[in-house]
Amino acid sequence: MTATLITGANKGLGYETARRLVEAGHTVYIGSRDPERGRQAAERLGARFVQLDVTDDASVAAAVRTVEAGGGLDVLVNNAGVEERGEGNAVIGAADVTADLMRGTFEINVFGTVRVTHAFLPLLQRSASPVVVNVSSGLASLTEISTPGNPRHAYPGVAYPASKVAVNMITVQFAKAFPAMRINAVEPGFTKTDLNGNTGIQTVEQGAEIIVRMAQVGPDGPTGSYADAEGPLPW
Repeated sequence: MTATLITGANKGLGYETARRLVEAGHTVYIGSRDPERGRQAAERLGARFVQLDVTDDASVAAAVRTVEAGGGLDVLVNNAGVEERGEGNAVIGAADVTADLMRGTFEINVFGTVRVTHAFLPLLQRSASPVVVNVSSGLASLTEISTPGNPRHAYPGVAYPASKVAVNMITVQFAKAFPAMRINAVEPGFTKTDLNGNTGIQTVEQGAEIIVRMAQVGPDGPTGSYADAEGPLPW
């Protein structure tokens, strides 16, 4: 049976992805920083809970031991993420972004992705069909966000898209370094979640589609790619 770990999976896209993969027959680990919420989510889904704070080395190391004791890992979904917003849920633009704000965003979205991926590499390398899915964003497309007239061009934030550009680069470089793995970045779309104060325009069911699809790719599937549900996105 395929063993899958999803970070930040007690709610939103992570939870819906977990639900779908449990339904598909995966043994799913709900990675959650909050033990109570994580356990509740796992119980509801028939999944396993693992306490996991992507910003904490000790927490990640303990999660590795838990998953290893459970039989190993085949699929890692780096879903945990944050988008810094200010008063009234307003996106923090270039005039107000600070180094500290950038650092907080990168700590979860970028360094957390690297911390978790690095820690679980030994387990993934033992899998017959290892897969890593990095949840990115369409705002990481430099092509689209810099093109006047494109809907993403109007987004004023700095920290979040910059962090997801870094996630895309991490995806490409890891995919080249580990050709036996399928490592891809995905754009779920503007989904109604706590991340954006539920201002999204699509459901978590729609948003999870590409994550679930890429979590199930076989050894001959794509790697080093950046895509949404409709297909490849421009870098």
